[in-house]
Amino acid sequence: FGSSFRHPSRCILTCAFAPTPFVRQSRLQTTVITNMSSAQDNRDGNEPQAHMEPQEIAQETGTDLSKGLTSERADELLEEHGRNELEKPPRPSLAMLFALQLCSFVIVLLLIAAVASVVVNATGSKKDDPLSYTTGIAIFIIVFINASIAAWTEHKAGDALEALTKMSQATISVLRDGSEMKLEVPLLVKGDIVILETGDVVPADLRLLEAEDLKVSEMALTGEPDDVSKTWKVKSPDDESEKLTPENMVFSGCSVSNGKGRGIVTSTGMHTRIGRIAKLIEGDEEEKPKKKCFCLPDMTGNMTPLQTNLEKLGARIGVLAIVVCVIIFIVGVLLGRKDPSNPDGSSALYMVLISVTLAVAAIPEGIPLCVTISLSIGCKEMVTKHVLVRKLAAVETLGSASVICSDKTGTLTEGKMTLVKMYAAGQKYDVEGKGFDPTVGKIMRSGTSRDAGQDMGVRSCLLSGLLCCNTVLEQVKDEETGALKYEPRGNSSEAPIVVASRKAGFDETSFAQYSRVVEVPFSSSRKMMLTVCRVEGRQHLCQNGMPLDAGAKYMSICKGAPNYIIDTCKEVLNEDGSVSKMTEETKRELLEIVDDYSSQALRVLAIATRCMKEIPFDLEDDDITTDQKFQSCCQELRLIGLVASIDPDRDGVPQSVETAKGAGIRVVMITGDYLKTAAAIARNVNIIGKDDNEAQVAVDCTRLRPNEEYLNHQEMDALTRDTVVFARAKPEDKLEIVKSLQRQGFVTAMTGDGVNDAPALNQADIGVAMGIQGTEVAKGASDMILTDDNFTSIVAAVEKGRAIYAGIQKFVAFIMSVHIAEVIQIAFCIIVGMPVMRTPLQILFLILVTDLPPSIALGMEPGEATILKDKPRPKTEPVVLHFMWVSMVLNGLILSSIIIVVYILALMLECDGAFLQQDIESLANYNNHIMAARTVAFISLVWSENVRSYTSRSFDKPVWRNVLGNKDMQKAIVLAQLALYAAVLIPTFSDMILGLDGTIIGWKGWVMALAGPVAFLVLCEVCKFITAWQMRRYQRQLARQQPAPMKDCKSGDAIEQKTSFIQNENRNCQD
Repeated sequence: FGSSFRHPSRCILTCAFAPTPFVRQSRLQTTVITNMSSAQDNRDGNEPQAHMEPQEIAQETGTDLSKGLTSERADELLEEHGRNELEKPPRPSLAMLFALQLCSFVIVLLLIAAVASVVVNATGSKKDDPLSYTTGIAIFIIVFINASIAAWTEHKAGDALEALTKMSQATISVLRDGSEMKLEVPLLVKGDIVILETGDVVPADLRLLEAEDLKVSEMALTGEPDDVSKTWKVKSPDDESEKLTPENMVFSGCSVSNGKGRGIVTSTGMHTRIGRIAKLIEGDEEEKPKKKCFCLPDMTGNMTPLQTNLEKLGARIGVLAIVVCVIIFIVGVLLGRKDPSNPDGSSALYMVLISVTLAVAAIPEGIPLCVTISLSIGCKEMVTKHVLVRKLAAVETLGSASVICSDKTGTLTEGKMTLVKMYAAGQKYDVEGKGFDPTVGKIMRSGTSRDAGQDMGVRSCLLSGLLCCNTVLEQVKDEETGALKYEPRGNSSEAPIVVASRKAGFDETSFAQYSRVVEVPFSSSRKMMLTVCRVEGRQHLCQNGMPLDAGAKYMSICKGAPNYIIDTCKEVLNEDGSVSKMTEETKRELLEIVDDYSSQALRVLAIATRCMKEIPFDLEDDDITTDQKFQSCCQELRLIGLVASIDPDRDGVPQSVETAKGAGIRVVMITGDYLKTAAAIARNVNIIGKDDNEAQVAVDCTRLRPNEEYLNHQEMDALTRDTVVFARAKPEDKLEIVKSLQRQGFVTAMTGDGVNDAPALNQADIGVAMGIQGTEVAKGASDMILTDDNFTSIVAAVEKGRAIYAGIQKFVAFIMSVHIAEVIQIAFCIIVGMPVMRTPLQILFLILVTDLPPSIALGMEPGEATILKDKPRPKTEPVVLHFMWVSMVLNGLILSSIIIVVYILALMLECDGAFLQQDIESLANYNNHIMAARTVAFISLVWSENVRSYTSRSFDKPVWRNVLGNKDMQKAIVLAQLALYAAVLIPTFSDMILGLDGTIIGWKGWVMALAGPVAFLVLCEVCKFITAWQMRRYQRQLARQQPAPMKDCKSGDAIEQKTSFIQNENRNCQD
């Protein structure tokens, strides 16, 4: 949220943009209505649609309330009113990005150096020679080229991120042309009929037409933390005089926290209530946007932590470069160093030019560009691994992840549940088949092969379950094969019941015979769903079904967690249709059956009913809450049976879990399933290892909150330190688990899909939302989205994140070693009294033309095969580690030493054995001799840096290992070589501008240049032994810094007692 907290209305708008009303709740609650005159407007009736009948609103837009808009009319309204979007600040143009590049501290130093070069030459003896200005002009040109490339790259990266954003564009269900369809939110128009479900973010201002237990979080709009109940009925203005929003309207940016509804769009875009707040902010002159360089927008807020750190690193190096320049300037003036081409000139002016050369050599101008390219390309490549990165900073954090907390259904498992066993009316049954095809398989009594689909207990149990479902089974065409296949539409946990019901002879037409009058949707707190259906006039539930109580008009059906439902049952159905009391012995037997099914990794649901002569409340009374309805109907139930479904493991998940463990990442499963079911599945996917003590590593989440209050921090941390399975978890448990792990120093990734998962996703270091099953609220709170909901994609993303970060470290080390070498070479020449090895223009050409392509290639370096065997890096770890600094300095010294030797030998070869400037100046035509020696050193340096590009691909592995593994590197080296030969062989450009000439050095010069990279390769590989030793020591240090498992912790008796408590509680826990 940044500085927007200083303005309440700005804060509210930011929430709506997210759209994540759950984010930072405690801070939001203190910032709301103080700056909102619209709060009073709410009471003044400025929403006239709230007091209009739906038909009146529909007439304005030509909407058919039963069929929705036609496509043609929707297109007309879209053209008339525009897209359903808030006005956003325009993206910086390419010209603006170019101007921003010129404001970089590093670039400013280069511009100062260019100006200094021009000024010195303009006041010197060669002021009339146009070629004397080539250095300054060339610096300007190269800075222009660098800024252009950086601006273009950033612009394209913005395009790529915008494309990724569109891939995860929010959609909503609407009614058009008489059919329900998914529509992108920006295409919504006034008059559309919108269908809302739990987890949706309201896409526009709506007048409700239907509302079933609908509750909306309006905190993004009003700041009120409590969910607001909604109705479709028209209320009088007097009834709503004290309410901030009308009860029969929902507003854009708010999230549906419970129930479902249907509404007609009354306002879109800037005409919505949140849009009106946006207009207020546009007129807010109190706080102006931050500016950079007096007039340009400050874009530093969009930088990732890595980019910020590297920007600071570049600035520190720039300051250091200034200090070095000043020192060398003073030393040069005191030693009387003069320009070889103008021996009579001023030493001070010459040393200004040398300082310019040093500044150019010291400043790492290529790092920001390479980082931008690496991050943008990395995000695009992650799409191929089914990961959409919403925040660039997540790419960096992925490499630090030490715990992955994952949901089970659809992430670790396929999410295609199949009913395989059931218990009904005192008998056990097996169900054949796999997937959603109801024509495959049959229902059999356990131990037999006889079709038992017509047994009273089977039909009663499955029909009861079907009447408490909202899922339907449809035949759709497979996009790949064109064949028809069955697919469920609705809740995945209900699909097994629907499919098995078909096998028993029931289908969706059964609903019409039992009209539903009450529905209480499933909630994570109740762990149950309840419906009430009409059964008036029936003696039996169905043909071959259980008998109904005499005079029964309604039947209450409850479906959900076995332990919850069994506790509410007073009776149990017998095989002959009679009922018996639910005794403690019966409960124990039933729980043993649940345990047996759960130990087979089956998910168990219980189904219970209650016959009623009358509904125990007034259906027309809107003041009765959902909980009151539930409590009044969920009493004295009769247990009909249990259904047990299996959700197969996703392919590759067990291997990915093992890979994560090898990478030092603990995988934690958090599920609403029964403890034994969760533990069995965790063993199947290797989350619980062969040697793990299940009683210690798998716990029921009631242990987190005995007496409905969470444990204190010390006890909570002791419980979560070793646990890898949390069963029967509520969404709020996820938040407490994440906080506990973070207190212990773990960097946590958390998956989530529901509206109530948003706080945990926001709290986690990496929030991961599901792309298929995830709600818009969960996606809005996340850092990245899994487009296939697959756990293996998380591990693949971690691997890619580590590879991207490692690539950035490699090219930073490469660039820095090159700059260190350049500074050492120039400083050595000045101190010893040799002709300066190269000009500022030559240095810029080296860095930006021959060094930049290999640097970019290093940023795209594939991850090393062992990258997932390293320990996670600490989140606060600097980009350049100690062993990297050692490697950079050693390589810089080796490169400098070799090139200096090559240069000295070249000077001696070209200058009759002389290498000091004062001796060379006595030779005839000595400037050509110096040019030849510089050319030899230049060629040797380029070749050596190309060798360095290959050795930089690994800090500790030999260069010949997978030497051609990076195809981009081969392209970069070819480009660098072409640039080299253009620099030394093209007439005028080489000799007149760059001051190089490859045609005058002869074969001896080329051979001498070749000696440099050969020697450099040998010495660099020797240095890797030192770096490898330091890396191993660093990994051991990281391992010691990892939070210790509780079994290894020596913190005292309290933790030992807690461990004993957990084990004893799990042994005694029957549910």
